[in-house]
Amino acid sequence: MPVISAPQAFNEDDLYVDLEKIFEYPLFLKCEGFNFAGSIKLKAALEMVETAERDGQLTPDSVLVESSSGNLGVALSMIAANKGYQFVCVTDSRCNPATRKMMEALGSQVHVITEPDPAGGLLGARIEHVKALCARDERYVWLNQYTNPSNSTAHYQHTAPAIARQFPDLDVLFIGAGTTGTLMGCARYFRTWHRPVHVVAIDTIGSVTFGGTPGHRTIPGLGTSIRPPLLDESYIDDVVHVEEADTIRTCHRLARHGFLFGGSTGTIVSGAMTWLARHKKQNLTATAIAPDLGERYLETIYQPTRTHHLRDDDDLSPQTPTTTPQAA
Repeated sequence: MPVISAPQAFNEDDLYVDLEKIFEYPLFLKCEGFNFAGSIKLKAALEMVETAERDGQLTPDSVLVESSSGNLGVALSMIAANKGYQFVCVTDSRCNPATRKMMEALGSQVHVITEPDPAGGLLGARIEHVKALCARDERYVWLNQYTNPSNSTAHYQHTAPAIARQFPDLDVLFIGAGTTGTLMGCARYFRTWHRPVHVVAIDTIGSVTFGGTPGHRTIPGLGTSIRPPLLDESYIDDVVHVEEADTIRTCHRLARHGFLFGGSTGTIVSGAMTWLARHKKQNLTATAIAPDLGERYLETIYQPTRTHHLRDDDDLSPQTPTTTPQAA
């Protein structure tokens, strides 16, 4: 049995759910929520912190600060608590209440931004707040998940090879687009693999990541109001945009079969099923990455006041998001 002394030392990396019995098309869902941080963000957080330590950016007196919609903030809170750093997470009003409470329970400070920046939205306002904190106190160290190469390196070195080991005949990989760290790390890895892998990015309607029209978004995780600096679209084959209502429908459909996943997973599965339905290719081996589980969304996605109109079985089927082919 594994015995650990640091919470970040444990991460279940080889658990998949076969979704064919729940949905019409076969899809293997890689579950990334089984670690003490509860999400895939543990990989990026640990890589960024350890790189900053090796480079001498972090000292015992440093105060970590990061902008996060939630999951990275929890991962950094856990790592900071274990390593003895102070940590300030700058989030916004869309952050799940349970996520904020988890960060505070781990000893972190949480600054909640409520007023969006006129140009950059809530994300832009969060980043400006982080910059102001760093300008006021030289002890603050901003890891900056939006530009930090370690964000994608973590997935190039760990997530993608783990998928490759389990699925040597992989044809299609579906990945959600947030900071695009997971997306770019995996896409770069499979670009040089022994066989072609069709990489499909899943985004939310209202996100500007791939040039869409900015719109109101309430579910944290995927989507941005500022184009991610890490993104290189030449590695992406298709993009599927998903309505938030379809995210909720898909989460509830999974929950009715005993799988409680988070909002990002609902978006990714909804987009993946739409892509598979449109292409209808036989004998495809398809995998998607589920970033987290659903406990943190009980007061949002699974709140009856938000989902009463989605209770009928017919309403729990994903609708028709938009698919945008990308240049190779």
